[in-house]
Amino acid sequence: MSLASAPFGLPATDEYARDWALVDVETSGLVARRDRVLAVAVVTIGPDGEQTGEFSTLLDPGCDPGPVEVHGLTAERLRGAPTFDQVAGRIGAMLQDRVLVAHNAQFDYDFLAHEFARARMWLPVSQRLCTLALNRQVDPPTDDMKLGTLAAHYGVPQQRAHDALDDTRVLAGILRASLREAARLDLPLPLVSCPPRAESQFTPKPPKTPCAYRNPGRMAPGGPLLQGMKIAISGETAHARAELTGRAVAAGLNMMTSVSRHTSVLVTNEPTSGSTKARRAAAEGVPVIDEPTFLRLLDDVRSGTAHEATTTSAPITPPTKGVQAAEPESFTLAPAPSAPSPGTTTVPAPRQPGFPAHDLARPLTGRRVLVLGGDHTDAAAARTRVVELGGSAAVNLSAGVTDVVVLADGEKDRRMNRVVALQLPMHEASWLTSPNAPDTTVTTVTTGTTGTTNTPDTTAARPKEPHVLPRGGVIDLPMPSGTPAPGSAPGPAPEWHLTVSWAPQSVCEIDVVAFILDEDEQVTFDEDFIFYGAPESPAGTVRLLTGGPAEQTIALDLSALPPATRKVVVAAAIDGPATFGTVGPLQIGAAPGTSGPPLTRATLDAATTERTLLLGEFYRRGPLWRLRAVGQGYDHGLDALARGYGVDIAD
Repeated sequence: MSLASAPFGLPATDEYARDWALVDVETSGLVARRDRVLAVAVVTIGPDGEQTGEFSTLLDPGCDPGPVEVHGLTAERLRGAPTFDQVAGRIGAMLQDRVLVAHNAQFDYDFLAHEFARARMWLPVSQRLCTLALNRQVDPPTDDMKLGTLAAHYGVPQQRAHDALDDTRVLAGILRASLREAARLDLPLPLVSCPPRAESQFTPKPPKTPCAYRNPGRMAPGGPLLQGMKIAISGETAHARAELTGRAVAAGLNMMTSVSRHTSVLVTNEPTSGSTKARRAAAEGVPVIDEPTFLRLLDDVRSGTAHEATTTSAPITPPTKGVQAAEPESFTLAPAPSAPSPGTTTVPAPRQPGFPAHDLARPLTGRRVLVLGGDHTDAAAARTRVVELGGSAAVNLSAGVTDVVVLADGEKDRRMNRVVALQLPMHEASWLTSPNAPDTTVTTVTTGTTGTTNTPDTTAARPKEPHVLPRGGVIDLPMPSGTPAPGSAPGPAPEWHLTVSWAPQSVCEIDVVAFILDEDEQVTFDEDFIFYGAPESPAGTVRLLTGGPAEQTIALDLSALPPATRKVVVAAAIDGPATFGTVGPLQIGAAPGTSGPPLTRATLDAATTERTLLLGEFYRRGPLWRLRAVGQGYDHGLDALARGYGVDIAD
């Protein structure tokens, strides 16, 4: 199939008509900093939708090609192909001044960035568009978001899966159809800015071995040191810092790069230097000792308490279908910061019992409802009522929205004209008291008028809807198929993606972060805090992925987390003076893998003044992993939230 013979048909607006460079890479593995590109294809398309260029080539990676059963590229096929540095100039010229487009664009972008770096060149990309993220916004009625599934849905022929050039041509058809749907829904494109790549910032450090002992707390006056104590060092030292760190780690101490309220002792020869660590130690009351004292105490470090091993031999209870009620003994929110803000709210107790997804008595089961207008309190209450009635509360207009509830001034929402054009059923707030059946007459609000009309048919075939979690609700993550080895429990799916989305913002930016916590609700070391400045844990088990200005994802390889890890908390924070009362609700959706079908979804509202919001937590329950929708807000910023978990964010 040649795109030259198939009109691309892009929407003729500045938002959607751009110079595009569609890219696909086949790789020897999944880790960009380690694995190599085996094949690359680029197709360029102009604003008028016409193809302007095409290039593809196999590459000699100089290493084992990896999973041949996936991509079919054996070492023999790659022998004699050019190396990446030999074609980097041509690829760069095709990418220059164009928007890079790929399915799971961060993956392709990361691999290209590393290959260009190896060739001592910069990747000439300033913006990228992910068709996976775009289709999450569009929300077509498909079982999943895989390239082949979307191709079948949009009627794009696919000839050779995992062939870079054919996948790029298929991607072109998917982009065409996705942009048409985005234009129909008046959706802003999820473009991601790509500043020049700084490897020192983005390349993870070698894995750090977690400390085997629990933190016993602060050192008593005069010592001794106990295994598991968190130690920080500041300023000049007589002995090399690496030597001090090595001796401390060998003795069973946990060496940290910052000071928090969980730090056991700060080692410094300059306690009045005014360094960040010294100031934080003084503010938190952390004990301070000098280097000679530390060396003396290292000779007699007392035994500590080992981390509790995760139980894997207990019998596994089959997961209950649908939403579960949270167990009171395990319902633990984030640790309160040392000085809680006056406006801090508390999350209500989980509903008892949880709402089963198959309860036909709940009239909104299987429906997606968008609430427009109203103040924050009224809108949050309406969304809560939608969930109580079995529905899912949407945060953005998409093809999956079946109903719209219009509160005060809702007709002024910028999406209202599009809602009217799409003929979506619109309802007043009273509809949530006793929703009508789908085929009956409803009260409909249009711009400037109120009248009665028949509900259009919104029952287009859709796959099974995700479970809807209320705030505080819990769901078991399904175990993989197959029989585990004798005496062991099966692990979770290889990777879970928790995607966070919100309405596009013009007054602030939202950062999604994650904390990897032990049984004491603390990070084991500073690198267990995942954020925009350190988007990947050292071992690569938890990663931050950016799908657009209104979507970010935390990817977790739960099976590879250390046994001492008990919980991974995902939170959001606002950069600047705005609050979540201004932003409105956030939606979280959990899915296995990059493009798997979502298992569950929750819409979370904070109150009016919060600047940080706990979204969800993955936690162990015996051999199982569970996900809880939290929805706990705090008035303070991300720095205070991080300190509560044992991390200090440098100014």
